[in-house]
Parts: sequence; structure tokens; C-alpha cells
Amino acid sequence: MIGRVHQHIIEELQQNTRTDTIFIITSIFLNLLTLAVNSGIAQGKSANRTIVMLIFVALTIVVNFVVIIGILKGKQTRAKLLNGLIKMYKDQGVDGYYDSSLLTNYNTRYNLFILVVVFLGLIAIVVPFIAK
Repeated sequence: MIGRVHQHIIEELQQNTRTDTIFIITSIFLNLLTLAVNSGIAQGKSANRTIVMLIFVALTIVVNFVVIIGILKGKQTRAKLLNGLIKMYKDQGVDGYYDSSLLTNYNTRYNLFILVVVFLGLIAIVVPFIAK
């Protein structure tokens, strides 16, 4: 039974990693796309350019907000799963093989992902308006 629980936790961790990767890649792609589109629009002479730029800004804000919430939930999920795994290892007497300081490393990594998402979002929003 322990083997099944262990396998289930490992599968959940893998799914968590895939989901986090999708969130981060989506955010980076959208932020770069918004930066490119809004920078191009800012250089144009169209009367509707401000409206289009604001639509992309709103989209960027909403998507980045969803991504940050997703990353934070992923961070919480990973911590719970790893804490359960560490407890299982302690109960089985094999906890010496897993360095629990990895939890701190994961938290730092998640915080860095959030920082990248926030700054790319800010750049995607601010730069085109400065270049206008």
C-alpha cells in the first residue's frame, strides 16, 4: 500500500510540474506578444490604437493574475505533497536519503517564477506607452 501512495504522490508532483510549466510558458509568450503588438501599434497612426492597446493591457493583466494565482497554488500543492513524502520517508526510516532543504529551494524557484511573470508583464504594459 505504501508503494501505491508513494507512486500517487510522485505522479501528482509530475502533474504539478507540467501545470506550472504551462502557466509560465503561457505568461511569457503572452507578455512578449503584448509587448510586440502594443509597440507596433504605438508607432502607428490609427485612431483606434489606444483602444486596442488597452484591450491587450487588460488581457495581460488578467492572464498574469491567473498565472500568479496558479503558480501560488502550485507552490502550495508541491509543499503539501513533499511534506507528505517526507513524512512517509520518516515513517519508513529512509528520510536520510531526502534532503528536506529542497523545500526551501522549491519555494525560492516559485518566487523567482512569479518575479519573472510580474516584470515581463510590467514591461509589456509600460514600454509601448513610453514609446508612444
